[in-house]
Amino acid sequence: MTAAPRMTSLDWIWLLTLSVLWGGSFLFGKMAVAELPPLTLVLARVGLAALALLVVLRVLGITMPNDPRQWRDFVGMGALNNLIPFGLIFYGQIEIGVGLAAVINGMSPFWSALIARGLGVETLPPAKMIGVLVGFAGLAVMIGPTALAGLDASLIAQLAVVGATIAYGCAAVFGRRFRGQPPMVTATGQLTASTLLVLPLALLVDAPWTLPMPSAMAIGATVALALLSTAWAYILFFRILARAGATNVLLVTLLVPVSAMLLGVAFLGEIITSREIAGMAAIAIGITLIDGRLIARRAKAPT
Repeated sequence: MTAAPRMTSLDWIWLLTLSVLWGGSFLFGKMAVAELPPLTLVLARVGLAALALLVVLRVLGITMPNDPRQWRDFVGMGALNNLIPFGLIFYGQIEIGVGLAAVINGMSPFWSALIARGLGVETLPPAKMIGVLVGFAGLAVMIGPTALAGLDASLIAQLAVVGATIAYGCAAVFGRRFRGQPPMVTATGQLTASTLLVLPLALLVDAPWTLPMPSAMAIGATVALALLSTAWAYILFFRILARAGATNVLLVTLLVPVSAMLLGVAFLGEIITSREIAGMAAIAIGITLIDGRLIARRAKAPT
């Protein structure tokens, strides 16, 4: 095993930019879902992003595979990584704020670790298990009082976002089959497949042609969600991945909730509660334990 590549100043700039783009997805989603139903918003997000990435691949001279088995995998990944989590997050954001949705979304690595352990794909050493427990404690801090008050709209919305993190956890394990395939092809394939999956659902459930014309703000937020927080974010993610490695790029998980909170405060006037801060801190500690690098560095430190 080799150590993760050292992050350069440019890598850190790109990583911070990526955190703003993905944090911005919660801001843009909150703005757009006020006027567009969740499935229609999912369709717009993945459809526009898929078109943008197909154009990028064409410019780069990269062709998409035509193997039916690969497209079957794209369909699975599109459902787990796009259709289900995007739909649940947008549904949840009808009721809850940008920061809270982003902090709950930070639970994804914990589900990934548990699912990988349950399927026998990875072990779950004691330090990682403690990280998972700390992360769930952070989630309990944020939604505990709401749960005790009964099953109201806010709790249902928060549980919807929790459901999205479970889908992301499944996607992380399912995505292992794409190792060796150009990452941009995987991203484009899953977005294209998820577009085809959500199209009939949006047409059947939302009947978008009957909806009132959305405002310029909602349209702008939707376009930004698709082109900035999805298409460009994927390109940037894979660029950092190629330069700094998978371990370093996953540091963005710690930064996205902070970016989303600050964007929510700056543009929507949201208030960050002490419970959200405490929950985010616990989740950040849990992710750090799962990541394992801090523990490894302490173990190697001279005594």
